[in-house]
Amino acid sequence: MSTNSTQKIDLGKPQFASHSWVEPIIVVSIMVASLVFNRTRHYKIFDKNRDPLAERELLKSDVEATSVPLRDEQSRKDPHEPKRRVYGWFVIRTPNSSRFAHHIHSRILQKLPFLVEMFYWVLNYAFYSCTKAVAQALSPAGTDVVQLAQDHGIGILDIEHRSIFSIFFPIEESDFQAFFLNNHQGWMTFFNRIYSLVHIPGTVAFISWYYWAAPDFERFAIVRRTMTLGNFSAFMVFCFFPCMPPRLLPESFNFHDTVRQEHAESVWVGGKMVNQLAAMPSLHFTYAFCIGGTFLYHSNFWSIFQGGRRTLRSMVSTVTFVTLAILYPLLVLSVIVATANHYWLDATVAMVSVAICFLINKIWLILLPAEDLLLWALRLEKPVPTTGNRLRNSNRQTKGSEPFEESEHLLERYS
Repeated sequence: MSTNSTQKIDLGKPQFASHSWVEPIIVVSIMVASLVFNRTRHYKIFDKNRDPLAERELLKSDVEATSVPLRDEQSRKDPHEPKRRVYGWFVIRTPNSSRFAHHIHSRILQKLPFLVEMFYWVLNYAFYSCTKAVAQALSPAGTDVVQLAQDHGIGILDIEHRSIFSIFFPIEESDFQAFFLNNHQGWMTFFNRIYSLVHIPGTVAFISWYYWAAPDFERFAIVRRTMTLGNFSAFMVFCFFPCMPPRLLPESFNFHDTVRQEHAESVWVGGKMVNQLAAMPSLHFTYAFCIGGTFLYHSNFWSIFQGGRRTLRSMVSTVTFVTLAILYPLLVLSVIVATANHYWLDATVAMVSVAICFLINKIWLILLPAEDLLLWALRLEKPVPTTGNRLRNSNRQTKGSEPFEESEHLLERYS
């Protein structure tokens, strides 16, 4: 590899000075907007005269996938019968917290069901914050985890460009970064400034939008479980395989830390609990690839080859989703490599991880009994999600059905 030149290199402009307070405002604004747009409309928190069981639509995809309601005479008389979680040959009975639906905190949660998703992502961040300490604890006695992470980073470069796999990585990361540093400083400034925005705010915005836009909660839950499983699989790798990002390698590798110049790093990656030795795999690309796959799925791209008449609106929608599905992951990949935060192999492993996590995403359903126990301990009923409501409401207006006609029908199915 070439050595650094003594000539000062233009690294592009760093983050705006206001990023330290703008970023939190952006994320909080997205979350508040999500609570508003995804609220349960026509549901009153303090109106206790209405029966919450008659109001609630039983559309919980997780429950439908693993819960087999009792259908004996006693179960038909008891609306709060214990839940049965079926896992192959095992059946686990858990308390039914539906009796707490009248409680004020249950009703607040039912009014603002997106609070549950926010709680899940807080747990994700909490686990991520622990990976730094866990990686240090798992290192053999006397081992310098920083040196180990550096060796792993150099090993990745050797695999990419000094082995038989080099055919798959024709462009070295340092050359890719140098292309923008030497010829396209404007793009480098753009990459520096959106590096943090395409990760936390961008992902939060996607989750918020998809909770509202998904045709039903089952499809939203698949995406959410896939992203969460991708998170935890990455966390496991961080703990057992600490990896130094290119920007922290010795200067002889010709990488430049463009994002964190003048202490302009994102507020989400500058704390003491943040693991700086977590390059492999790339969580940035884990999210981006999952988001791109979701866009491609909803583009209905395959319907083009199935014949049939397509409207101008459907064609515009298809082109828009396909374009986003391609450009968004490519943008994130360019950003993370050009800013020397990740290797090509980090993104490759992230792609494989997302594919595997998608295939086994229902493994998270094994935690439903623990969720039932937590809800029971908190005297809290889990809210029915509002995902898909806009489509169901549209169908009701078309068919002229009453607001709770469908929920009452679904209630009969589960009684």
